[in-house]
Amino acid sequence: MQCLYYAQGQCCSCTWLEQTYQQQIKRKQQNLQQCLSELVSEETIYFPPQQSTQQAMRNRAKMVVSGAVEKPILGILSNPKDMNSATDLTGCPLYPTEFKQIFAQLKDFIARAGLVPYNVAKRKGELKYLLLTQSQFNQQFMLRFVLRSETKLPLIRRELPSLQQKLPQLAVISANIQPQHAAILEGETEIYFTEQQVLEEQFNQISLFIRPQGFFQTNPQVAAALYHTAQQWTQALPIKQIWDLFCGVGGFGLHCALARKKVEPEVSLVGIEISESAIRSARLAAEKAGLYNAIFQDLDASKFQAHQGDKPDLVIINPPRRGIGEKLIQYLNELQPRFLLYSSCNAVTMQQDLQRLSGYHLSKVQLFDMFPHTAHYEVLVLLQLTK
Repeated sequence: MQCLYYAQGQCCSCTWLEQTYQQQIKRKQQNLQQCLSELVSEETIYFPPQQSTQQAMRNRAKMVVSGAVEKPILGILSNPKDMNSATDLTGCPLYPTEFKQIFAQLKDFIARAGLVPYNVAKRKGELKYLLLTQSQFNQQFMLRFVLRSETKLPLIRRELPSLQQKLPQLAVISANIQPQHAAILEGETEIYFTEQQVLEEQFNQISLFIRPQGFFQTNPQVAAALYHTAQQWTQALPIKQIWDLFCGVGGFGLHCALARKKVEPEVSLVGIEISESAIRSARLAAEKAGLYNAIFQDLDASKFQAHQGDKPDLVIINPPRRGIGEKLIQYLNELQPRFLLYSSCNAVTMQQDLQRLSGYHLSKVQLFDMFPHTAHYEVLVLLQLTK
């Protein structure tokens, strides 16, 4: 991928850009195999890495807003306290071409609405970030203004009709209020300007729903492959009850349960996630898919344990980078489900977790290049009880 920003030293986020893509994949696979070297056996199957398109693959942009209100800069700040360190990244090759067209209109909107860019050092201004997300399913967009306060909301409402006329693909528009004088991405308050509040995405003919405050994979092509692989690995296994821990918007659990339902009509799914917003999206997705034997709860894993009686056949784990934690590992060792499906964006913490799980062998492993041109990647493993 050719990137003028990287070549000129303006942005170094893609730290592996000077390597060929095949070199990147080779290094990532070597890193993964090294991490799991003490866990593999003769029965372990390594599948070839799932590669990504090399540019225009991201569905989400997070733009720091700086510069002057009449000439805003959308991109990054090398130093959050120095407004002169700004770089405009509206032409970043990681984003589809539609993003650049929208950014051009948003710069004009910022000026017309008088949304003064926020200055961290001076603690002045209103507009901190623009967050833009696209659905590959219907090409609709979600736009979020991250503001210091609600002061400029009337001006945004005044100018929005003109923006929506120019950009009808902006289906969900909201303001997030983040009053802290720090480089924190978002606050708790979300104010909607549109009747529509969710963005529908679709992977493998399964609808998932993106809300403003919630995690969603940023590489749709690779995410679809990740979920499809989870389906393939589990659909023929003797599974009737599935627990999806850290379920997010329901991607893994719904894919596995719907595939298994074709063989086992009575399959049930329980998903938990600490984010109430994500749980609402998961419930909506299950309803649309016709999976009525599904329960989603906004709890953390430790609180969830006391509420469940039946032992699951499959537990799906997709934790944050830090891993699943000692309490949950201990609980899984006591529970001993027959199958574990673990997805992680951090092979090191995943390996540490797997080493502390007792009675399992590593059955299948595959790398998914969710983050091209960086050292990061996603990995999916299937573990089976040996007893």
